[in-house]
Amino acid sequence: MKQKLFILFILCLWLPAAYAAGKPNLLPWPQQVDWTGQTFSGKDISLSLAGNSRQMVTDWLAESNIKVNPASNKTFRVTLVENLPEAEINQQEAYKLQVSSQGIAIEATTEQGVYWAIQTLRQLTAKKGDRAYITGCQITDWPAFRIRGFMQDVGRSYISLEELKREIAILARYKINVFHWHLTENQSWRLESKIFPMINDSIHTTRMPGKYYTLEEARELVEFCKQHQVMLIPELDMSGHSAAFIRTFRHDMQSPEGMKILKLLIEEVCETFDTPYLYIGTDEVQFTNPQFVPEMVAFVRSKGKKVISWNPGWHYQPGEIDMTHLWSYRGKAQPGIPAIDSRFHYLNHFDTFADIRALYNSSIYNHTEGSDDMAGVILAIWNDHLVQPEENIIRENHLYPNMLAIADRSWRGGGAEYFDKAGTNLASEESPEYKSFAEFEKRMLWHKEHSFKGYPFAYVKQTNVKWRITDAFPNEGDMSRSFPPEAELKESYTYNGKTYETGETIGAGIYLRHVWGTLVPGFYKEPQENHTAYAWTWVYSPREQEVGAWIEFQNYGRSEMDLAPPQGKWDYKGSRIWLNDRELLPPVWTATHTVKSNETALGNENCVAREPLKVHLQKGWNKVFMKLPVGKFSLPEVRLNKWMFTFVLVTPDGEKAVDGLIYSPDKKK
Repeated sequence: MKQKLFILFILCLWLPAAYAAGKPNLLPWPQQVDWTGQTFSGKDISLSLAGNSRQMVTDWLAESNIKVNPASNKTFRVTLVENLPEAEINQQEAYKLQVSSQGIAIEATTEQGVYWAIQTLRQLTAKKGDRAYITGCQITDWPAFRIRGFMQDVGRSYISLEELKREIAILARYKINVFHWHLTENQSWRLESKIFPMINDSIHTTRMPGKYYTLEEARELVEFCKQHQVMLIPELDMSGHSAAFIRTFRHDMQSPEGMKILKLLIEEVCETFDTPYLYIGTDEVQFTNPQFVPEMVAFVRSKGKKVISWNPGWHYQPGEIDMTHLWSYRGKAQPGIPAIDSRFHYLNHFDTFADIRALYNSSIYNHTEGSDDMAGVILAIWNDHLVQPEENIIRENHLYPNMLAIADRSWRGGGAEYFDKAGTNLASEESPEYKSFAEFEKRMLWHKEHSFKGYPFAYVKQTNVKWRITDAFPNEGDMSRSFPPEAELKESYTYNGKTYETGETIGAGIYLRHVWGTLVPGFYKEPQENHTAYAWTWVYSPREQEVGAWIEFQNYGRSEMDLAPPQGKWDYKGSRIWLNDRELLPPVWTATHTVKSNETALGNENCVAREPLKVHLQKGWNKVFMKLPVGKFSLPEVRLNKWMFTFVLVTPDGEKAVDGLIYSPDKKK
């Protein structure tokens, strides 16, 4: 008994020190951090709080099982200061956090800075039994960019208020500070109007009739965002994307009658939303009334709101607009007009594994930190194609993995180069891009396990998945044509008098040609139509086992009216895959429609929208071999024909990568 008590005593001494010695998986990573080697642990603490920080502090204490005790010799102190000289920019969100064995101290210039400090504190805290252990540190932190946000297109597809709150709350823990609410579209006007209730009538809605947000719900969401230090930006898209408006009023927005109606709606929205900005669109439309945009901007400003507009869109001069939002590679920031970057940030086109690598390693519009003219970044989800159920909007767009990537990048700043330079490639484990992404991936997967249980978070480790890929062989439009790699795996081949080399790359998803073509590089620098590539690796398994596999050769964008593949085929390109020389056949596709439509939902085509394919691994080395033909880069059935593949072995439930596997195209342990 004495021996057991002694061991317990030693463990109690060791646990805090051991926790402090480990490097916490902070995300985003702070600008400056020193680990002191101390640990705070205790069951109670006294408070000395400035400003309106009591609720956020006491919420964290309750979560951490620490009681407020005025007599405690340990103190939680919050101090509001006029400035933090160490913070180079964006002082309004900066904070200093100190954790010692005697207490916790936060300094900030605003309650928002205090809130971000508490989010960092939350990540430093481990609970063991009824006791909390907090890693000792001194942190000075501030964001590189002042706007770090996400956009949901609810104009096309209604998303429940509860789901939006869930997204806002969890992402605020990672210092995401903007929610862009795209409320109106051709399909529907999703915001209630008391003045014109007919605009919400089901007869004027072409998707999800009867689904809209009441003005009271809008106010509720604004307040919810404020509680989480998130700025809500509502958008009424004008004068394009406005078919629902035209169906209701029988007037174009740019007409005199349409402008009168629109001003009344804008006035109602400005009274409803206690927010600094109103977003007015102006994209993808022919302007027939040259006074429309200037008059609408002036009217919104007269109601006390700042105005944001898409770019490309109306052509503004400095002073004529408060901010523009770059929405395609043609969007160009203008000196004197603050800009938000979304040029390559449409999650509805992202695949499961490759695009996040480019996203994390890229800078924001070639800026390593923000400025007066470069405000930040928003990741957007566009639901042109109906996606059901609601959860799949989050799962198939990979919202959480990508948002954690941009949360880290936009807070820390930096990045190797922009999205369209190195692209999605991780060619070498020695490269800075690989090391940077692998370090982020480790932290992200820790958060997936500890903070995202119950959330749709379809991502597993991919930085250990290695491939050998051939130069592409010309197939002259014959997708079934065979080439030398089907007979033997080698580092190079001779075919029709020409040498075809192989190269190596890393990742669970590989673009041979990116969805945006050569704007974003994939594996091939100059991909050509009517070619066939081959890819292979060997997977070492320490034992014989049944596992799952995520496999796809066309990741379907959530904004294209594509058709599902033919039954029995992986895609329209003729892609094939073998495991240990046994061909792996696709699942039965659940979407069977043959007429293209955005209103007919796809089903299980994307690998994360279905159960993993069950496969058998033998003990030792297992051969994975893929044939990857491509014909035309645009097909009648699939507009954005992605030349790509995804393969990774996962647990049967798809939650994690299979432990203990080694991926090596050369059978190297």
